[in-house]
Amino acid sequence: MIRTGTRYRMLALFVAPALVVYVAFAVYPLLSSVGMSFFDSGGGESTFVGFGNYVELFTNPTTSERFWNALVNNVEFFLIHLLVELPIGLLIAALLTSGRLRRSVGVYRTLLFIPATLSVVIVGFLWRLIINPLWGIVEFPLLGNEATALPTISLMSVWQYLGIPMVFLYTALLAIPDDVVEASRIDGAGAWTIFWRIKFPLIAPQFGLITILTYIWTFNGFDIVYALNGSAPGPNYSTDILGTFFYRSFFGSSGQVADLDLGATVASVIFAIILVTTAAYFWVLQRRLKTYEL
Repeated sequence: MIRTGTRYRMLALFVAPALVVYVAFAVYPLLSSVGMSFFDSGGGESTFVGFGNYVELFTNPTTSERFWNALVNNVEFFLIHLLVELPIGLLIAALLTSGRLRRSVGVYRTLLFIPATLSVVIVGFLWRLIINPLWGIVEFPLLGNEATALPTISLMSVWQYLGIPMVFLYTALLAIPDDVVEASRIDGAGAWTIFWRIKFPLIAPQFGLITILTYIWTFNGFDIVYALNGSAPGPNYSTDILGTFFYRSFFGSSGQVADLDLGATVASVIFAIILVTTAAYFWVLQRRLKTYEL
C-alpha cells in the first residue's frame, strides 16, 4: 500500500508540469497586465499612478466613448450567439437523438461539427467571398452598413461554432436512460410531451453551462472581427468589440497611437467584467439548478 506522504508527492509530481505551464502562460501574464495598468510608462520610466489609467479610460471623451461603444457591441455579439445557437443547437440535438435519422447520425454530427475545427481566417475568407456584392449571393454590402455589419459577423461566428452547443446538448440527451422514456410512453405520453416534460428538465443545467461559456468566449472575442475587417472596426466603429478595442489601444491601429498602459487597463477591465459576471452566475444561478442522477 502506498503511504499517504508518497501519494501526495506522486500527485504533486504529475500536477507540477501542467501547473508550471499554467502559471507561466496564464497567471503571470494576467497579473503582469493588471500591474501595468497602475503605472505610466510614458517617457521611458514607469511611474506609479494608481487608478489614473482607469480614470483616463472612463473620463477621456474619446476613449470613454470607444469603450462603451465596444461594450454595447459586445453585449449584442453575445446575445446574437446565445439566442441563435441555443435553439438551433437544441433542435439539431433533438433530431439526432430522435431515432429518425438512424444510420446517418454520425455523418450529420460530423458535418455539423466540422466548421468548429476550421481556422477563423479561412471562415472569414469564405464568407467574404459568399457575401461579396460583386460576385457573391448578396447584392447588398452587409459588412459595409452600420446596421448589418455586426449581426452579419455574429451569424458567421454562429455558423462556425454551432456544433459546440449541439454536442453538449446531444451528449446530455444521450445520457437520459431509455427506461425513463419507455416508462413515459407506457403512461401515454407522446413525443412532444416526453421531450418538454421529461428530457428538457433533465438537460436544463447544460443551458447554464453553455450560456456562461458563450459569454466568456464572446467577451474574449477578437479573431472573427479581425479576420473580416482587420484592425479597422467596421463602418463608424459598428463592429468594434472589447477585443478589437484592446488591440488598438495596446498595439495602435486605425489612427490610434499605441499606449501599453491604457491597453493593460482595458485588458484588466475586460477580465473584471468576465470575472464578476461569471462569479455572480455561479453564486446566484448555477447552485440553484438541480442535476438529476438517473
